[in-house]
Amino acid sequence: MLDEETTSLENGLTMLATVGATAPFVGLFGTVWGVYHALVAIGMSGSGMLDKVAGPVGEALIMTGIGLAVALPAVMGYNWLTRSNRVLTARLDAFAFELLTFLSMGQALQGSSSPRLAAVK
Repeated sequence: MLDEETTSLENGLTMLATVGATAPFVGLFGTVWGVYHALVAIGMSGSGMLDKVAGPVGEALIMTGIGLAVALPAVMGYNWLTRSNRVLTARLDAFAFELLTFLSMGQALQGSSSPRLAAVK
């Protein structure tokens, strides 16, 4: 039962982790692609003036920013959800152990911190 709940809690985390891991690389690829095309256009025009370089390269760098803007919340969300799942799973596991002990011994563990079992008594 606990394994089924853990599996249910982890549903979708793989996709979130994948987005967080790959988004910076997609942004970097967009930047490289944009810089390449900017340099090709500059080469074809024959002018290497700053105004010809700065605009296209600046637009290409926006892709890196977008990649990071997607990746950072995804990684932070993944870490938060993973931690929440671990804490909840540990609490469920502790409760299951205390419940099993109560049902098999007929009394709660000494120093039990679970108010749920105290209410059952």
